[in-house]
Amino acid sequence: MHVTLLSGPNLDLLGTREPEVYGTDALVDHVRRAAAVAESHGWTLDHFQTNSEGALVDAVHDARGRADAIVVNAGALTHTSWSLHDALAAFSGVVVELHLSNPAAREPFRHTSVVAPVADGLVAGMGGIGYELAIEAAVRLADARAGTGARAGSRPRARARPRAGAQAATPAREDLFDEEEP
Repeated sequence: MHVTLLSGPNLDLLGTREPEVYGTDALVDHVRRAAAVAESHGWTLDHFQTNSEGALVDAVHDARGRADAIVVNAGALTHTSWSLHDALAAFSGVVVELHLSNPAAREPFRHTSVVAPVADGLVAGMGGIGYELAIEAAVRLADARAGTGARAGSRPRARARPRAGAQAATPAREDLFDEEEP
């Protein structure tokens, strides 16, 4: 089994960029710990970092048919990149969104994620340990999915419906709902 870890713009500056927000560990430190978690489960991990939206989309495309899960820290592209949203929607494996800080506790523009509607889960605000937790979550979700008889790497239908009257910050995927509305 294989997980692809994707890092978006400015994450190459971790360790020196706003250490009071993102900590003092470099990206290589986070990736090393993430790889150790993957390996402890018998999984392999590859990592790709880019400051380019198109290259990040290409990396998602490259993971199709090769990776069982993607963990993505898209940085600021989380809030703006519909092309990344669409690429992740086309990936059939587990997707875990990752952030070192808690976007919901920061500037208002960070409160909306265009990745969230196509992610199976979110790890945010846990600092550097978030990388380890996100890999653990991706592995456990993929293993659980494979154990239920679902095709490994297939995205299951939604586990919950939006609350009645709730306004979604981003559009919901139509294919997430199995059941008929009452």
